[in-house]
Amino acid sequence: MGLFLKKSIDQLMADTAESTKGLKRTLTAFSLIALGIGAIIGAGLFVRTATAAAQSAGPSVTLGFIVAAIGCALAGLCYAELSSSIPISGSAYTYTYATMGEFLAWIIGWDLILEYAVGAATVGIAWSEYLNNLLVNVFHTSPIPYSLSHSPFQKLVDPVTHQVLEHGLINLPALFIVALISMLLIRGTQESAFVNGIIVVVKVAIVILIIIFGWQFINPANHSPYIPPASTYTDEHGVSFNFGGFWGIIGAAGTVFFAFIGFDAVSTAAQETINPKRNMPIGILGSLAVCTVLYVLFAHVLTGVATVEDFRTGGKEASVAFAISKYMTGYEWLAQLVTVAILAGFSSVILVMLLGQSRVFYSMGKDGLLPKFFGDIHPKYKTPYKANLVILVIVGLFAAFIPGDIVGDMTSIGTLFAFILVCISVIVLRKTEPNMKREFKTPWVPVVPILGALVCFLMILGLGWPNWLRLVGWLAIGFIIYFGYSKKHSVLRNTGTTVDPVDPPAPK
Repeated sequence: MGLFLKKSIDQLMADTAESTKGLKRTLTAFSLIALGIGAIIGAGLFVRTATAAAQSAGPSVTLGFIVAAIGCALAGLCYAELSSSIPISGSAYTYTYATMGEFLAWIIGWDLILEYAVGAATVGIAWSEYLNNLLVNVFHTSPIPYSLSHSPFQKLVDPVTHQVLEHGLINLPALFIVALISMLLIRGTQESAFVNGIIVVVKVAIVILIIIFGWQFINPANHSPYIPPASTYTDEHGVSFNFGGFWGIIGAAGTVFFAFIGFDAVSTAAQETINPKRNMPIGILGSLAVCTVLYVLFAHVLTGVATVEDFRTGGKEASVAFAISKYMTGYEWLAQLVTVAILAGFSSVILVMLLGQSRVFYSMGKDGLLPKFFGDIHPKYKTPYKANLVILVIVGLFAAFIPGDIVGDMTSIGTLFAFILVCISVIVLRKTEPNMKREFKTPWVPVVPILGALVCFLMILGLGWPNWLRLVGWLAIGFIIYFGYSKKHSVLRNTGTTVDPVDPPAPK
């Protein structure tokens, strides 16, 4: 049997009929927009904006947000068609298995590890930075030592003399928050809708407050020139970036793309949406539009208040609180509020990412593409606890020993690559399954999917050759695992029958 052995869509739909029987179509266009805003606004905005400004685009990071939003909108329309056509859990991995075959399903599943697991590590590292900010500026105590809150690849450099003051050893706070949330997930603890709703409201409110109060502190000199001339910037790790000009904006788009990860939560709600043909595009494009406007205004204010050099030296991952404390006199309370609220928001994002990764591992374990213990359920807590433990080790290692900018770009490039495959799969599915019932159809096929794939590919190009090497290395490891283990142990390949990839039982 070839590499592109597919699951039977009819069998998958039959297998999931019972699990979806109780779902009701209750979501309106407004509900979807609210869901999207809650899913999109997270760690990326407060961390990756400053990183993109420092490394790639300066003030024109705002244009990078617009490019990233266009790519997300095009890919999101494709994602909506797939999720409404094959409303099965397991994310892009499961319905790629049903439409494009096992090998490409493995590639997407492997890339989802970059999106969820490495993304959780990125947020964990940012959580560590803001924890130190909280200790110093809110509780007025000593921070956790640099060596115990940074990776071995980072060093503290004097901004004046450029002398190395201290080296990092391990990021213990990042490891701690990843371990704590992993244990909560194993136990079965999950956020209530009420608490999650409060966190979402707080995050949006903070963004709006920073825009309103920060506007009066914008220094026009920081926005001149708005698009810096093309040059090369080399960071403290010796990594070079295209800064300014066209490729600087594209590089910024690839970096801030991390801030949009989560919008696909809108498309996965297709089976619970009233009139999905109308409301799905409104929900996807509406939530992206609202968040993009907030993102552009936020980035415009942040790059106007602080300088690019601030983002490269003093601010780093906690640049938002740093900029407020340094330049917005009289608004120190806002910096403290930002720090406390962002810590809570980061924690919820880590939880969602680790939960999503455990579901993908669970589905792949049940399919035999990963060892079967990934699909084991805890006898008491009814959670995929072994998958969570493996994720704890993987994410913990990344969070403890790899710098945040590196893992953040790995998340972006992995997700962008998966989105390219999602766009292509829509074209393939239209050819191979023309009569399939589609609650929502991507408009202007194949133009929209092709444009989506091209914009995502352009953003990958902007991330630079080091990230290409990491992606190639990551895929090489995935190929070794697939051909060495997964292909031999595939349940579908060995039995000729599909496996019901439904979600594990809901945590108590």
